[in-house]
Amino acid sequence: MYAIIETGGKQYRVAEGDVIRCDAPAADVGGDVTFDRVVLAGGGEAVKVGSPAIDGASVTGTVLRQGKAKKILVFRYKPKKRVRKLRGHRQPFAEVKITKISLP
Repeated sequence: MYAIIETGGKQYRVAEGDVIRCDAPAADVGGDVTFDRVVLAGGGEAVKVGSPAIDGASVTGTVLRQGKAKKILVFRYKPKKRVRKLRGHRQPFAEVKITKISLP
């Protein structure tokens, strides 16, 4: 069985036992997190499609680790005006292991 979940403005195809890297949810390492926005769920021939989400469906996972991605540099400038700004950004993420997919 697999499901397509939506979190942080992105969609992920997950199955039980998968590890995904998504935007950091508000859960500590070792804690459980529930994704309520299940867009599609299926396994074999039975496929359920939500409009926009399946009511009562959820995907549960355990947070394995939290961290920050590699640094990206954001450089803004205006030509011929001596205006330059250099900033760095590290996006926080969480690795979540999917433990259960439940459908209504």
